[in-house]
Amino acid sequence: MTSLATALVKSSKAPLLLLDDDVVVIGASTSFCNTFNLDPLTIANRRLADLGSGEWDVPQLNSLLQATIAGAAEIDAYEMDLIREGKATCRLILSAHKLDYFDTEEVRVVLAATDVTATRLAEKQKDDLIREKHVLLQELQHRVANSLQIIASVLMQSARRVQSEETRLHLQDAHSRVMSIAMLQKQLAVTQLKSVGLRTYFADLCRSISASMIDDPKRLTLEAIVDDTTTSSDVSVSMGLIVTELVINAIKHAFPGQVAGGKIIVAFAEDKGAWLLSVSDNGAGMSVGVNRGKLAPAS
Repeated sequence: MTSLATALVKSSKAPLLLLDDDVVVIGASTSFCNTFNLDPLTIANRRLADLGSGEWDVPQLNSLLQATIAGAAEIDAYEMDLIREGKATCRLILSAHKLDYFDTEEVRVVLAATDVTATRLAEKQKDDLIREKHVLLQELQHRVANSLQIIASVLMQSARRVQSEETRLHLQDAHSRVMSIAMLQKQLAVTQLKSVGLRTYFADLCRSISASMIDDPKRLTLEAIVDDTTTSSDVSVSMGLIVTELVINAIKHAFPGQVAGGKIIVAFAEDKGAWLLSVSDNGAGMSVGVNRGKLAPAS
């Protein structure tokens, strides 16, 4: 049976070794010898740890093989670096399985070694490229958001200077639209995160809206009251769009002629799986049909 196993291993196109219970090589495939530059005529009857220049003398690998020989475990897709003097390091995936013989007490283990160096290098290059594109995309989003806020500020300043009420309203409307896009652009950067803490997210959102749309903090303030809930990036973006729209509407319509003391509150709370998101204000509103002191909550 041993001679048959040896013949099968030697004829295999895969890099294989046949080992005994002392981790001594009984046979090796031609593929194994060619892959790791070993002489097929001298590899038999040598301990695995003695092959080559000793690069196979890896304590953790030896421990795993001993456990496999004892029947306590099997090596399945174990990755390790094969460090060879004067040669490039190889990244290997190793698998080892104990062969069962019914007519002998001899222990035989087949060790398979696959060189995945090129694959891992390609994966690393791909990951590096993705990270580089991610950084560039974040920088682009940051620059676009800043540019939009500058445009919005210019529109607001122009609206304050013009004499025509109609022109002023058009400029203010354009300002609101640009701000909506700017807020969306800022939220796109958040989608790169796996999870989003809503307290920080809404605080930053309110701070950005306040800086761009509220000219006098004594006349109007915007506050976020949010618990410690975290959620996925796509859900946070959806909620951010809702909040941005409601807050901008409140700024535009809830405080006609307001001199001081105006307040808009963005609130979010989670209770036993139920979520409540609301935007409320203490403004007079834009018509009799809107309840004084509060806009309709968004949930």
